[in-house]
Amino acid sequence: MKAEVTKISSNQVKIDIEVEPELFETGMAAAYRQNVKRINVQGFRKGKAPRKLIELQYGESIFYEDAIEHIFPGVYEEAIKTNGIRPVDRPEFELTSIGKGQPLVFSVTVYVHPDVTLGRYKGLAMHRHVTEVAEDDIKAEIERARERAATFTDVTDRPVKLDDQITLNYKGCVDGEPFEGGEEEGHTLNVGSGSFIPGFEDQLVGAQIDEELKVSVTFPEDYHEEPLRGKPAVFDAMVTAIREKELPGLDDEFAKDVSEFETFEEYREGVRAELRAKADERDDRDFENQIVGMATDNAEVDIPERMIEDRIERMMRDFQFRLLYQGMSLESYYQYSGNTEESLKDQMRPEASAFVKTQLVVEAIAEAEGITVDAAEMDGEIDEYISRTRGDADDFRKTMDEDDRERFVNMVKSKKAVEVIKRAAVEPDDEDDSPDQSGREEEETEKTDE
Repeated sequence: MKAEVTKISSNQVKIDIEVEPELFETGMAAAYRQNVKRINVQGFRKGKAPRKLIELQYGESIFYEDAIEHIFPGVYEEAIKTNGIRPVDRPEFELTSIGKGQPLVFSVTVYVHPDVTLGRYKGLAMHRHVTEVAEDDIKAEIERARERAATFTDVTDRPVKLDDQITLNYKGCVDGEPFEGGEEEGHTLNVGSGSFIPGFEDQLVGAQIDEELKVSVTFPEDYHEEPLRGKPAVFDAMVTAIREKELPGLDDEFAKDVSEFETFEEYREGVRAELRAKADERDDRDFENQIVGMATDNAEVDIPERMIEDRIERMMRDFQFRLLYQGMSLESYYQYSGNTEESLKDQMRPEASAFVKTQLVVEAIAEAEGITVDAAEMDGEIDEYISRTRGDADDFRKTMDEDDRERFVNMVKSKKAVEVIKRAAVEPDDEDDSPDQSGREEEETEKTDE
């Protein structure tokens, strides 16, 4: 087999392929076996007619299409692997020459991973923000833990007040008619949590157990159920139980209950350290996103539409899974939000395009830097992936194929490339907070030197 590659553009190539007659003959033979049972030849039962007679009666071209389909996948795979081509879309096929005993000659045109023209990615000026962990942040975190550790005690000698936990029966009507989802008995509600329609919980404050109430509210204009948006509603409500919240004291016993620490002061310092670690992680992630974004903006790349479409499809699947986790289908989301599949994809397109460009630029930087990955680094990346997905390490490694291994290698290369960008970043000059980061200054210097 011969394959000659011609570059059409930065993201598309044409491959002229010539297949030897012997290989084409194997395709013709396979096409005969595939079709012989459905071809009628006088004097022969279906499936028994010799190939030569079929070709005499119908022409040998009767097998051409299936012969090509039989040999094409292997031939195409060999052509792209031999020439290091990375397709991102289905190839367009064009037949040049075909005939029994002759080479099969055809060409394919396919969009590929595009060339990336890198701009400046080292020495980029970017300030790394450091988030301060204030005493109020520590107090708030401890208070959240205290709220989670709260207990509730039944009370019968007073009405409802804010922060009580109550059991509630209710039935709502809009325009005098009940509506779906507007009735429940035995509902547990923390008064003041804001989990009901605005104004609903406020009207429960002061209610006695078993007292019949009329609660009047108006559904918000952005309510998730469109027919109820902006509508006034009246609920018949009754509180059937009241429980008073009791918060634990801020002492050593509390620290032991909510953490691995023995004393409250140790717990407090542990909270400080945890908040510091989370802040550092956020700051580093923000710095990384900004500096990589700058390097990406400095690069030029013509992205094939198929790569963006593939990313949008992945985002759509992730979005659908998140909805299902929340108990909502994609169809229900369209109904409630007024969105359509097309409009949702349009909203995702800028993010998808930016993601693909960033990925391509980082890969190009890894190649420009000659970044390599050893076995230990790849194993570490696989272990990290397995720990996130909570899978079985041995089973996962047994099912890995060549594409999986390449994916993990590329993931490590990308991480190392990002570290190259981050380590080479510089602090902005206080006198000039926006230096030329595009690489154009270097180009002008080179022209001057010439």
